[in-house]
Amino acid sequence: MPIGAFAQRCGLTPSALRFYADSGLLPPADVDPVSGYRYYSTDQVARATSLRQLRELAMPLAAVEAVLGSGADKASRLLDDHVDRVVGDAAAVQQKAAAIKSALGTAPALPLATVKGPVLADAVEQVLTAAAHEPGTSAGGGLRIEAGHEAVTLTATDRYRLSTRTLVPAEPPSQTWAGTVDGDELRAAVAACRRSLLVRMEAVSKGIWFRVAGGEDRHCRLLPGQFPDYRLMLASLGEVSTRATVSKNLLLQALEEHPGERIGLHVSEHGVSVVPADNGHPDIPLPAIAAGRALRIWFELTTLYPAVSTAIGPDLLLDLRGHDQPVTIRSADRGDLTTLTMPTRPDHSA
Repeated sequence: MPIGAFAQRCGLTPSALRFYADSGLLPPADVDPVSGYRYYSTDQVARATSLRQLRELAMPLAAVEAVLGSGADKASRLLDDHVDRVVGDAAAVQQKAAAIKSALGTAPALPLATVKGPVLADAVEQVLTAAAHEPGTSAGGGLRIEAGHEAVTLTATDRYRLSTRTLVPAEPPSQTWAGTVDGDELRAAVAACRRSLLVRMEAVSKGIWFRVAGGEDRHCRLLPGQFPDYRLMLASLGEVSTRATVSKNLLLQALEEHPGERIGLHVSEHGVSVVPADNGHPDIPLPAIAAGRALRIWFELTTLYPAVSTAIGPDLLLDLRGHDQPVTIRSADRGDLTTLTMPTRPDHSA
């Protein structure tokens, strides 16, 4: 078919087709020896379309040639490598832009607190398990950072979980401050924080800086919108009716062995049992210290497992208030990380 018709068929311009022909990526099927007019076959449409799509990803010509000349598995790996490079470059550009904007600002950075880098990194990963991008929710996917006179508190929440942890800073906060930080950018900053013995936190007009020793400082944007009043939420919880102390590792092992997506906990004076929704599988009894009335409560595995896996210490304290009320999960020895997890109703609704 003529170059014009082929261009329309594959979504490329005639000039782009001439360029790709000259570069050897897509030579025409035939060239008129007199007029030099180029013709393409229908068999070349798929390659031309793939070529256009790869270039739309800003892939260099050499990489495009490698992808087009590879089998499916290798081509997939090459695409993944390219995406990783693009994402890395974008993050670097974002950091440099943040540094430039900070330098352009007239207001100086506000020193907040200095915390141990590895402790901060662990706390961010633990608390952010309770954050998710929920349509229609304010500050979705963000982490609330509050600097008080004696501590720094990290909090995240979605419709099903709430997690909060208090850190004792290496240097007391010099100011009181609160802001909701972009969770994705904070996750990207975790590695740099973990490698630094101390991290200085400084607030600027629309973000927060994490100053690390011997590495590149990281900037995270503040999210607009009001963060949920989690303190009111905690204060409004009903009285604990059942309490159990159970091994974190044994409970995790039981959850990992559980065959279904929905899981039950049966708490009684005899201990804690992991109960499958399918009667075809046996209960998994766990040694535990329990007090209060017997209770059977159901969870989605994707909600319960992160709350258990990120808990601190070998033993967990479970505070239960009823089959349809939030469960508090915290360390039996240390109370600086607290997670609320919503159960599902017996009829499987959230």
